[in-house]
Amino acid sequence: MNFFRGVMGGQAAGPQPTGAETIQKLCDRVASSTLLEDRRDAVRALKSLSKKYRMEVGTQAMDHLINILQTDRSDSEILGYALDTLYNIICNDEEEEQDETSQKQADDLGAKFTEAFIQDSEHITLLLTMLEEFDFHVRWPAVKLLTALLRNQCVQLQSIILVSPMGVSRLMDLLADSREVIRNDGLLLLQQLTKGNAAIQKIVAFENAFERLLDIITEEGSSDGGIVVEDCLLLLRNLLKNNSSNQNFFKEGSFIQRMRPWFEVGDDNSGWSAQKVTNLHLMLQLVRVMVSPVNSPGATASCQKSMYQCGLLQQLCTILMATGVPADILTETINTVSEVIRGSQVNQDYFASVNAPSNPPRPAIVVLLMSMVNERQPFVLRCAVLYCFQCFLYKNQKGQGEIVATLLPSTIDANSISAGQLLCGGLFSADSLSNWCASVALAHALQDNLTQKEQLLRVQLATSLGKPPVSLLQQCTNILSQGSRVQTRVGLLMLLCTWINNCPIAVTHFLHNQENVPFLTAQISENLGEDERLVQGLCALLLGICIYYNDNSLENYTKEKLKQLIEKRIGKENFVEKLGFVTKHELYSRAAQKPQPVFPSPDQMLFDHEFTKLVKELEGVITKAVHKSSEDEKKEEEVKKTLEQHDNIVTQYKELIREQDSKIQELKEQVSSMTTQTEQMQTAMGQQLSQIQQHKDQYNLLKLKLGKENPSHANNTLGDGAHFNGMQTEEVAQLREEMEELRSQHALLQTQLSEKDAIINALRSEGSQPTEGATVGSDNTELLKELELLRSQVQSQAAEISQLKTKNEGLLRGAETESSGASPSGDTSADAAKVAELESRLAAQTSETERLKEEVRGLTEGRAQLEQQAASATSSAAILQTETAKLEADVLESKKEQDDLLMLLADQDQKIHNLRQRLKGLGQTVDDEDELDTREQADEDDEDEDLED
Repeated sequence: MNFFRGVMGGQAAGPQPTGAETIQKLCDRVASSTLLEDRRDAVRALKSLSKKYRMEVGTQAMDHLINILQTDRSDSEILGYALDTLYNIICNDEEEEQDETSQKQADDLGAKFTEAFIQDSEHITLLLTMLEEFDFHVRWPAVKLLTALLRNQCVQLQSIILVSPMGVSRLMDLLADSREVIRNDGLLLLQQLTKGNAAIQKIVAFENAFERLLDIITEEGSSDGGIVVEDCLLLLRNLLKNNSSNQNFFKEGSFIQRMRPWFEVGDDNSGWSAQKVTNLHLMLQLVRVMVSPVNSPGATASCQKSMYQCGLLQQLCTILMATGVPADILTETINTVSEVIRGSQVNQDYFASVNAPSNPPRPAIVVLLMSMVNERQPFVLRCAVLYCFQCFLYKNQKGQGEIVATLLPSTIDANSISAGQLLCGGLFSADSLSNWCASVALAHALQDNLTQKEQLLRVQLATSLGKPPVSLLQQCTNILSQGSRVQTRVGLLMLLCTWINNCPIAVTHFLHNQENVPFLTAQISENLGEDERLVQGLCALLLGICIYYNDNSLENYTKEKLKQLIEKRIGKENFVEKLGFVTKHELYSRAAQKPQPVFPSPDQMLFDHEFTKLVKELEGVITKAVHKSSEDEKKEEEVKKTLEQHDNIVTQYKELIREQDSKIQELKEQVSSMTTQTEQMQTAMGQQLSQIQQHKDQYNLLKLKLGKENPSHANNTLGDGAHFNGMQTEEVAQLREEMEELRSQHALLQTQLSEKDAIINALRSEGSQPTEGATVGSDNTELLKELELLRSQVQSQAAEISQLKTKNEGLLRGAETESSGASPSGDTSADAAKVAELESRLAAQTSETERLKEEVRGLTEGRAQLEQQAASATSSAAILQTETAKLEADVLESKKEQDDLLMLLADQDQKIHNLRQRLKGLGQTVDDEDELDTREQADEDDEDEDLED
């Protein structure tokens, strides 16, 4: 311990060791000591020396400290000393102020030690395992050390953590630590970890980072919270910015709805703290990240819809119209509202309905425009208002019409200030910045809207008393010719180019003024300084638009005459060179990067983002139009006419195909209705068949019932005596009928027998005559045989008759015997009465049988009628099937005709393709077939939707 007293304690006798020697001794002690207390004291001593002797400790002790982390895992105190020492030698934060050279050396030293530490990825894995230790003296230094390593070597460390098992999950667990110091430093660690690495950002997001961070923000007081809220917002911005996957996850998780309470600002807006301003600024930036124009249009539109539905846009508009809001927060709120409404018709309509809390109430757009044209307002605020106005009009033809309508004579209200009046006031103000902003704002009201370009030609301005009014177009050219500031002239030229672009009527109005073309040619032909080159280029662009969109309605300024004028006064090559000054300007590329107008100073505010798109689109076609000869133009016109004719033919075929499609659709509907009717008929027929089957079943049941009721009726009539030796009355009647028939046959046979006997006697009397010979003898023999056969038949019939008589007599005796049971005296008269009674009952039974037969006959007739109805239904179904087959044949014939038309269309497309190739060979710009097909398909879809409506 004396050794440590010499290092840590008071003076010792003899020469004092240097810092490097002391550190070397301590390192030897750490490496060689077997006692844990000695190693712990040595590491504590290295920690105390690590800030003053950073180079020496880092060079000599780093390996020993890493070894301590690996071997002495059981002692949290020595682990804490080792981690703190490594943090001191790696971290570049210095408490005292240093000059630039010393700070750079310190940064280089931290980077050097960081690189040495992360050479072995196991060291980072070791630190990640330290995070699982709950001990404060181990976990907190490990968090700080990882944060310092990420600051020095972010990319390399991100790669190591990304492939480490459960690496990101261990870091995410820091947000759940109950100790705020570790949780807050964990936020800083995750901020460094998620910078510029989309893979880690996704993993952190799916580790439920959004839920935890929003919970922390709410617990800390949202915008009124402290630095912890700021750290959470910075981490959220890292996770969401330029990461479409996380943005979609944030939206799908309904986290946008949880952002709304952040912007609930009270009525008393005085006393905004710097931290609150910072927090609210970051919150607004988060909203802008979700609806940034650089995001995919679908994702942006979805987020805009969610922000409107949850009331976030309404809350932002409340802040926008509130009083006492700091200027930077107001500016950022305007920019945020701009991007929330950009391209969303619903949000734009809502913003148009917002009124400022003034007396009388004024639309928010008017209030914002008043700030834009007011030169005393801050520059960044005026830029933000211009951006908001541009976003309000972006893809909003309804809003464009409303703005232009405020300039028309029929809608001007002298008692109120309108947006059109403010724009005109800014357009002709003495402030060049107001001129530029008003010109660009008015140009956005005309962007891609031919109707409003033509409407704006009606606007008349009263310049002074006693003078007639002039058109807005003429007043813009008058100011342009007066030689005002460059910024003003650039703004007016951008307005004029946007106005007359793709509008032949506006081109005619512009050329109608005899002074405009000479002014433009004079501007282009002069050799001016660097500042005027941009104006020359824009004048060339304006003159080129007058050539390209000229309909040759003015004889003095046709396309050919304007090109001749350029060739004589300027020269084609010089004209093209001056035209190229626009795109070569240094501020052009900066404005083309993003829609928001961001300029470091008002002097650099020259180009608008949408105008850069227009220049890029027109530069090439104007160059070709200037170089074209009259013959090329004539050929081009002929080709265009041919294309128009072919387009008309194609349109006619399309109309014919649509008509046939409609007919086919009608036929399909008819077939469908016929099929439905057929199915209904088949259903009805099936029901009828089932009814017929039911009647059959009822008929069979009646037959069975009849067969059962007859014996029962006989039983009821005759009692036990109704059976004759086990046989029913029907059998008795049948036997009697057979007996009568046999009697008649017997009488017939007796008659035949008497006739034969007569023949036999005659033959016997003639049998003695010898003249008849052998022939007569043979005939007699045959007759005798026949006679014997008849006799045998008669005898057999007689035997059967006798049997029937015997059987009948037996039955009658049986009946008399059973009936005599009631009258044992055997009176003959009584028996006769009984027989009469039985016969009367048999007669009654016979009449009942006849009645049942009549019912059966009626049922049979009903069945015949039902079968007839079924036959008629079957014939109707056959007729329907025949009509269906005929309709299907018509459909097939229509499809065949449609195929023929499609073949004709293919031929026409081939001809059009050949003509386009000829146009391209002549140097004419022709739209690609894919774009034309896309437009045609869009037109067809619109027409189909109209037809469906």
